[in-house]
Amino acid sequence: MTTPAVLNIASYLFTQIDDRENLQPLLRERAEAAGLRGSILLAPEGINMFLAGAPQPLRDFLDALRADDRFAALEAKESWSHIQPFRRLIVKLKNEIIRMNHPTIRPVAGRAPAVDAPTLRRWLDQGHDDAGKPVVMLDTRNAFEADYGSFDNAIDWRISKFTEFPDAVQAHKSELEGKTVVSFCTGGIRCEKAAILMHDMGLTNVLQLDGGILKYFEQEGGAHYSGECFVFDGREALAPDLSARSNERSARACDDGQLVQKKHRLQA
Repeated sequence: MTTPAVLNIASYLFTQIDDRENLQPLLRERAEAAGLRGSILLAPEGINMFLAGAPQPLRDFLDALRADDRFAALEAKESWSHIQPFRRLIVKLKNEIIRMNHPTIRPVAGRAPAVDAPTLRRWLDQGHDDAGKPVVMLDTRNAFEADYGSFDNAIDWRISKFTEFPDAVQAHKSELEGKTVVSFCTGGIRCEKAAILMHDMGLTNVLQLDGGILKYFEQEGGAHYSGECFVFDGREALAPDLSARSNERSARACDDGQLVQKKHRLQA
């Protein structure tokens, strides 16, 4: 088996962006020069990226972006593939980098409390948090994503799009009271908004899983997790060791571009 040569990154940051129209062509030019493919979404509330390419040019692209003070805190979750999982490069302007349709939820003004992967693993091992409260895992992803895999015994409200999440919280709020709720998603971006929303709705003991499932896989593997994690590119899903599905399946998905197109529909 040859060593995977394509670096894949998932990265986002909630930060105020007032010059999206100027930033869009600049980032497109830089990404094209680096030979990158994938997507870059720019909104007044921040940036969201799924990119793949040769390791050094991709890391240089991220370093250049971090040279801008607004993006200095940008982190990237890395994984590898044998093939380029994106068909093209897309740089889009959006109203939100992850759509919730709740303009009062502004992570750029302050994050909800978070729990890191090692701490969550310890809580799940012992069956409760450090205060002795039961820990409830809340999947904020869409139903088809959860079907690929999720944390054991996680709550899944079977939403079909993230804009349905606020109504789902309202309908099930009583089920979460008195427990330590850990909201999670693929890379952390939906958890940011979900946790703030739930705090605003009176659920004060809510945490977000810092870095989402991908960071948990990176640091803790598949402990307390069953299945794979759907990802928004041609690889389709990643195992807890961050390896992609078989090259044959990934190649078919990359060729037809269906999963990439689905990604942009989900983020529309």
